[in-house]
Amino acid sequence: LNQVKTKSKGLQPLGHQNPTHYWTLKPNVLVLVVTGEVGRHPLSCLHSGISTEDKGRGIFWRKDGVKVESMGNTHFVELRESFGRGNYSCHSEDGALLNHTEVLIQEDDTQRKKILLPEDYLKCSAVNYSGEFHCSWKWHPSRVGKVALIKALRPDLHCTEVSDGQWTCLSSWSNMSCSVDVGRQSITCLDALHCPYAEETQFIRISVYLSNDFLVENYSKHFYLSEIVTPDKVQISKVNKTTIEWTYPSSWASPYSYFPLTFQIAQFTEKGKVSCDTKTVNCVDNCRCKLKGSTKAVCVRAKDALSNAKWSEWSPVRLRLKEKKKNRSRSRHLLTSLKL
Repeated sequence: LNQVKTKSKGLQPLGHQNPTHYWTLKPNVLVLVVTGEVGRHPLSCLHSGISTEDKGRGIFWRKDGVKVESMGNTHFVELRESFGRGNYSCHSEDGALLNHTEVLIQEDDTQRKKILLPEDYLKCSAVNYSGEFHCSWKWHPSRVGKVALIKALRPDLHCTEVSDGQWTCLSSWSNMSCSVDVGRQSITCLDALHCPYAEETQFIRISVYLSNDFLVENYSKHFYLSEIVTPDKVQISKVNKTTIEWTYPSSWASPYSYFPLTFQIAQFTEKGKVSCDTKTVNCVDNCRCKLKGSTKAVCVRAKDALSNAKWSEWSPVRLRLKEKKKNRSRSRHLLTSLKL
């Protein structure tokens, strides 16, 4: 094991039974991967390079600020289920701080997730091929935590935390940076070296380590940008009783001939109940579609024409605005009735 040469490296582990293994999240933060069984893990206050027999004389320990019975250079973290986590510090006989480490617990059973709601834990999307993408999640109501570590990887990337809530991952062909968004329920990442005109040969693997009350969980997902790209809403430029015209979303990549979109148009008539007629249109410019004479409302959405990515949200518009009170409730019903 590495020797403790400076205090900045934190209390150093000497060996392990349970946990199964351990890793350093950042200086002075140690993650123990546990099975839930009874075990213990040793921490060393002073580095083992000191050969004097009395190097631990007078040293006492605190956990979460409370003095414990343990004395000397080594303290054993007692593990049982998820117990054992906390802030550990060692002090000289006169009370001076010698070293400290925050011990976090990561459960070895990857199927028992607790921090996030089990709804496709990470949802990732991109509005174009610029190299920027977003991933979001939903906290469990009783376990709202924080982002402890982000790894956004293509093969052979090395990740470091450059500041609180911001990480950078580097390689010879990729420069990935990630930051936690306001609200702590999503992250934004950008691959500054990504070329939107080249075919992706390496997928992105995103790993988000979330912590709550000394518990750490890893949520991971891998994808190509082409699999998660979802255009912004279509911009409807003109509509009348016979024709609807629209333009590409302003955030979509250009030239449109190289990044074409497929559009879906849904027309609604109101005769006691909402009925829907849909058609698909491919266009680069002068995007338009003829409408049926009985059409009362129309919605348009888009997707990448060259991949199996998701459709954008619908852009709805009504053609006739009579009987305003009734139409308000019917407008809401138009979108809820779209299950395409």
